[in-house]
Amino acid sequence: MRFIASIVTAVALFSPATLAFAQETPAPAPAAPAQTEKPVAPAAAAFEYAVMRTTKGDIVIELNRSKAPITVENFVTYVKQGFYDGTVFHRVMPTFVIQGGGFTPDGTQKKTNAPITNEWQNGLKNARGTLSMARLGRQPDSATSQFFISLKDNVSLDQPNDGAAYAVFGKVIAGMDVVDAIALTPTGMRGRMANWPIDDVVMTKVEMLSKEDADKMAAAKDPAKNPAKSAPAAPAPGDAPTAPEAKPTAPSTAPSTTPR
Repeated sequence: MRFIASIVTAVALFSPATLAFAQETPAPAPAAPAQTEKPVAPAAAAFEYAVMRTTKGDIVIELNRSKAPITVENFVTYVKQGFYDGTVFHRVMPTFVIQGGGFTPDGTQKKTNAPITNEWQNGLKNARGTLSMARLGRQPDSATSQFFISLKDNVSLDQPNDGAAYAVFGKVIAGMDVVDAIALTPTGMRGRMANWPIDDVVMTKVEMLSKEDADKMAAAKDPAKNPAKSAPAAPAPGDAPTAPEAKPTAPSTAPSTTPR
C-alpha cells in the first residue's frame, strides 16, 4: 500500500498541472514600432503676388490660386521664365482694357507654351482692376500668355457669348494709377495691330513677390489716390485718346487689321 501511495505521489508531482507551473513564463512579444506619421505637405498658398515694372511705373498684383489654379500656375510659369520681360502692352482701349504679354516692341509675337483650360466659371468677375486671360474668339481653351486688365466693370466679359466667358485670375492691389496712365496713351496701328500705343509701354521686368514685399509696395503708394475702384483721371485737354466703339471687341490674342 505504501508503494502504491508512493507511486500516486510521484504521479501527482509530475502531473500536467504541476509541469505547467514549472515552465518559464514566455517573454512578452516586442512592442510594435511606433507608426511614423508621414509629413503633410504644406497647402498651396491661396494667393501669390507679383509686380509688373513698366515704363509708366509699377503695378502690384495679387494672383488668386484658390479660384484659378491652372491660370495662376500658367502665369507664374511665364513670370519665372522671364517671358514677360521686355514685352509691351500692345492693345490699349480706353474705358475698356489694356492688354499685353505677347509682343515685343518691334511687333514680334513671342512663342508661347501650350494653351490652358479656361477657368471662367470660378466665380470671379471681370471688374475694374482685375486680370484676365485673353484668348481667341470661339476657342474657349486657347489662352496662352496674353492677359488684360479691366479699366471698368466689364460685365459683358462675364457672359459666355461664344461658349465661354473670360477667366479672371488676379487683381491689381497697387498701381491702378499706372494702369490708368497706360489707358490714356495715344494709340495707332503697328503692322496689322490696332490700338497699339504710339509710344511703347514696356514691361521691363515682371517678378514674383512675397506677401510681405507686396504689402510694403502697396503701403508705399497712397491708397486714397490709387484704389482699384476709383475713377480714372480725366485726360488733359487736347490729349484725350479717340473714344472706342460702343461695343468694343473682346480681348483676343489674334492680330487685328481694323481699329476696334
